[in-house]
Amino acid sequence: MYGILLYDGVEPIDVGATFGVLSLARRIAPDLTFAGVARQPGKIVCASGLKVVADHGFDDAPSFTDLIVTGGPGWVDAASDPATRACPGASSARLSSICTGAMILEASGRLEGRRVTTKHEVYAGEESPLHMLADRMQTEHAAIVDDVGIVTSGGVTLGIDAMFYLLARSHGQAVAAEVARVMEYSRALAANRDAPGYF
Repeated sequence: MYGILLYDGVEPIDVGATFGVLSLARRIAPDLTFAGVARQPGKIVCASGLKVVADHGFDDAPSFTDLIVTGGPGWVDAASDPATRACPGASSARLSSICTGAMILEASGRLEGRRVTTKHEVYAGEESPLHMLADRMQTEHAAIVDDVGIVTSGGVTLGIDAMFYLLARSHGQAVAAEVARVMEYSRALAANRDAPGYF
């Protein structure tokens, strides 16, 4: 079962990438299950005000095989919250992050000694999260980095590619390819994979 870590200020596209790809995948692999988890169950206010609902709080969450940490401008507060840091910090699930979710994973202590990536491109005047991590660990300006099973991905839309990577790892390349076809994302995925620095 996939767990998707949510928090106030999560980026809506990260919510869409995770839940969206898994929702379509479940039509092909009916055994696939997923749920949103947050500090408390219930309403989460995303960046720019979109509201979503976390199925579980940390205290009542089921056992996850995979825990995906989403990104967004709320990562700063989430990484400072002991309970949110402890969720991936104490998890026995396979860990992954999309976009600035890596900043929360780093704050939890789970990225120590690993190669990682995260969001690189930012607005004028902002500091790149990838550069922030570079002070403390080995970073790569890449779409996806898999270091001994912990997967981190680059910024924003690359979360979609990361979901296909995770889907292929758990349910096989054939399932991932079929979901990409149905989503009409096969061409974009192939172009991204062929780009320099994808892995």
